[in-house]
Amino acid sequence: MEFIAKNTIKSLSNPGVVSRQILNDENSASTRVTITEVHLAPGAIQPRHSHASSEQIWHALKGTGQLLLADDKTMNFDAGDAVRFADGDVHGLYNSSDSEFVYISVTSPPINFGYAYKKGTG
Repeated sequence: MEFIAKNTIKSLSNPGVVSRQILNDENSASTRVTITEVHLAPGAIQPRHSHASSEQIWHALKGTGQLLLADDKTMNFDAGDAVRFADGDVHGLYNSSDSEFVYISVTSPPINFGYAYKKGTG
């Protein structure tokens, strides 16, 4: 068993986006998944991107947003919705609401997302 205390969970941030690294290779021996809790401020964007060798599942916990998909397509993504991106699927997110958007992301095989953020917040 592994217990991950809340004070050991590192946060990474970009303007308008905070990503809490709940489970990754820095705080867990897991070799199967990365779990993150992502908070987007109103109007914040996670740009379109893809992961060549990992799939991701997002579960929206709070807010209303727009998935940013391939070919400039978008799709509503609201609290309670879930979406799975296969290896290589283009995806991103725009918080189109006036309140915070929060989702949980599960990535397999795991990725350390430190490369995608400008700074850690502890």
